[in-house]
Amino acid sequence: SLRRSRVIASNLRAARASAARPSFASMSSIPWLFPETRSFLTSIRQRTRDRVRAYARKRQGHDPATTTLRPGRVYILPTGVGLVFGLMAFAMLLGSMNYNNNLSFVLTFLLIGIGFVAMHQCQRNLVGLELTYAGAEPVFAGQAIRYRIAATNTSKSARYGIRLYAPDTCSEIHDLQPGESKVFILPVPTEKRGEVALERFGVRTLFPFELFRSWAWLHMDIGGLVYPAPAEEAPQPPPTMAAKGHRQHDARGEEDFAGLRKYHVGDSPRHVAWKAYARSGQMLSKQFAGADTSSQWFDFNDIESHDIEERLSILTSWIINADRTMEDYGLRIPGAEFSPAHGEAHRRRCLEKLALFDGGNS
Repeated sequence: SLRRSRVIASNLRAARASAARPSFASMSSIPWLFPETRSFLTSIRQRTRDRVRAYARKRQGHDPATTTLRPGRVYILPTGVGLVFGLMAFAMLLGSMNYNNNLSFVLTFLLIGIGFVAMHQCQRNLVGLELTYAGAEPVFAGQAIRYRIAATNTSKSARYGIRLYAPDTCSEIHDLQPGESKVFILPVPTEKRGEVALERFGVRTLFPFELFRSWAWLHMDIGGLVYPAPAEEAPQPPPTMAAKGHRQHDARGEEDFAGLRKYHVGDSPRHVAWKAYARSGQMLSKQFAGADTSSQWFDFNDIESHDIEERLSILTSWIINADRTMEDYGLRIPGAEFSPAHGEAHRRRCLEKLALFDGGNS
């Protein structure tokens, strides 16, 4: 019993000592009076980048749709590998001077010469490169808009390791042979409809040994169009939007033969152009021009929703479905009206109007 009481007393003393010592958790909960070093350095780096970019924008001004890079527009700095290479060459120079070793001098100056040649070639890899904006296809909100920029090598020497970049995105790396032109794709994520401008993009290279990074900024008038995202569960168009008691449009008529169109699931086998299928192997359906036609009207004000964006999403979904089945449809929104029609041009006009819709204030 005496031994047991001693063990209990020892455990009590250990518990009191551990309670008196501050734990790591309690120490970590103490608020630090100064900002974290990493966040502080990140903010300084970001502010420096913003100032440098503002200076470059002011110095270069606005670039035309086709721009040729001059030597004064190409910047160059050593990479991390280049800094290590320079420190190593400097240490070798000190060692050669200390021991007065001729072979060490030869190796050191050879490495220094390679560094200077790499610096020159890295900058020359971009000088004279011709960049042209080649457009961007409209996309739906939530998709990435793909800006196309053509790079042309007008010199007699090849260009290696060329890459285009923009904030949070970059293109693939390409090589350009003399006289060759390639299209670089810059995918930029989108979140909402409307016009999306790419204020600045850059071109860079690490050729030849990744010791230096050479780049140039361009400020072109680049923009793209973003359609409203189609509603995932759009309601059916109200009965008042579709004509009743008539046959469907010319794709469903049965009067005069008007031509051939792509086969759609659900077309009658009697309308399939079997002879054309035997010749080309492509499923086509016969298209007739009927005397009676009907069409649909998609009206902004008839949608039971108070949210403008939801209405636009529903209209977008209706337009996509009608275009897929080649039905005539018209669009009514405040400030604009499009007569019933179908086809790629009509679809683009309607979706473009929805993308630029400002509430009918225009």
